[in-house]
Amino acid sequence: MNRKWWKESVAYQVYVRSFKDSNGDGIGDLQGLIEKLDYLKDLGIDVIYLNPINKSPNYDNGYDISDFRDIMDEFGTMEDFDQLIKELHKRDMRFIIDMVINHTSHLHPWFVESRKSKDNPYRDYYIWHPGKNGGPPNNWGSFFGGSAWEYDEATGEYYLHIFSKEQPDLNWTNKNLREDIKEMLNFWIDKGVDGVRLDAINHLAKDHNFPDGPVREGDLYGDFIKYVQNLPKGHEYIRELREEVFNKNEDLVLIGETGGISYHNAHIYTGDDRNELHMTFHFDMNGMGKSHNPPEKGTVDLKELKDKMTGWQLIKEDAGWVPLFYSNHDSTRTVSRMGDDEKYWRESATLLATLQFTQRGTPFVYYGDEIGMTNAHHYEIEDYRDVSVQNTYKDYVESGLKTEEQFLAELRNGSRDNSRTPMQWNDQENAGFSTATPWIKVNYNYKEINVEKQLADENSILNFYKAAIKLRKNHLSLIYGNFTELYHEHPSIYSYIRELDGERILVITNFFDKEAKFSLPEDINYNESQLLLANYLTEEKDLKNLLLRPYEARIYKLN
Repeated sequence: MNRKWWKESVAYQVYVRSFKDSNGDGIGDLQGLIEKLDYLKDLGIDVIYLNPINKSPNYDNGYDISDFRDIMDEFGTMEDFDQLIKELHKRDMRFIIDMVINHTSHLHPWFVESRKSKDNPYRDYYIWHPGKNGGPPNNWGSFFGGSAWEYDEATGEYYLHIFSKEQPDLNWTNKNLREDIKEMLNFWIDKGVDGVRLDAINHLAKDHNFPDGPVREGDLYGDFIKYVQNLPKGHEYIRELREEVFNKNEDLVLIGETGGISYHNAHIYTGDDRNELHMTFHFDMNGMGKSHNPPEKGTVDLKELKDKMTGWQLIKEDAGWVPLFYSNHDSTRTVSRMGDDEKYWRESATLLATLQFTQRGTPFVYYGDEIGMTNAHHYEIEDYRDVSVQNTYKDYVESGLKTEEQFLAELRNGSRDNSRTPMQWNDQENAGFSTATPWIKVNYNYKEINVEKQLADENSILNFYKAAIKLRKNHLSLIYGNFTELYHEHPSIYSYIRELDGERILVITNFFDKEAKFSLPEDINYNESQLLLANYLTEEKDLKNLLLRPYEARIYKLN
């Protein structure tokens, strides 16, 4: 075991805008988070990870930074941030900041200068290019809809933005830019942050030949991914940051968001010999259980889930550590996508928690998952706030490619706004999130699903989370132990054994709404078993003949 604090911690991701409003403006803030630190400590959380809190005009909810060294006005002040760090450390909790260094806001002073003239000192901080045949330099589309190029009349050239036009991409080939970024990261490290998550980190390098991409049937733009993602030069940039910033303090953790990476090749970013990231946020679970065609909620493909979860478990520790998360701000709600948010809401939410806290890696609980918050199935078009919804509405509905009904059906199960609704603290107005109208509509089910109600219910999802987190911390085998999967081909059961220094812990889950039989393989020897945790009331210990109920999950210690 190579023991590290960030391997043995349980982290909690806070979408600050939606967590707790302390000043009655309808927007969550740092003081609201400070108010709830004792709640998170009681849950068993060791690390808080926040989505971007830097100053921003919020075209993409903070992922468009206009000042790297200041706090977003709606969230508070630098004094509030300093107080947050102090209060966290006072509780023996740590802090991970989210930093966006692939692009900035179009209102960032660097870009304001860059667009003034072609010979401006900051011109080369961004990626500018002349047009071609009266249009953009190539046919690349952006992740958020529309072209990846925006024409700027001031200089008669286009700038690249692989996200929204308000998020121009930085030019990492510029050494002065890289030095400015390193100074900025050191500023926050000196402030007391314990780690950094670098957003969209595998997009830093671009193919500056700018070739056209192939256009798939039904698409409006060329496929540009391979020209802007996981390019060799990007690894050099990350190593430069690791060596010159993060290696100065071995206690810091460096995390990167890396689309297009799986357990097959994660080592290229996280291998000990690579000297790049400590762990990588992949997307293997984000789309699990989500169907786009037809645009209704899908059913989890258990074979695919097993392949991916087990795949991450079986990579060697020196090839990279794994973050364990099923939802974040870019996906939809865990229980709605991967479980059953109606009839078996509690059972499926606790089953998913069972998996998250019994596998190797660092669990990242997304705010609200601990109470089983669901997708906002009741939203109408006007309720959505995500910039990508606005852009794709123009691409598909206004162009006539889809009806508004089709588009809305997809949003209700696919929009990122499903995971950005206000935290449901109680059954009072606005779910106790704010005394004002929230920036985004509260989910309709807050009177039934809220923290206050679940704290009072010993069988609640919230109290199951507490028990599962406590169990994990009491058994190093659940963190560092070997992983042996059982019955990989079983159509409804996912089961495995974690083992370390003679301790063996058996995890059994029945993933669907039908009963399933389980029998421990004959070649596994044990004298007796101890039930450590289950999401149904049970005292059954006969591991040779179990009948599991819908979405049942059990954890046993084998002796």
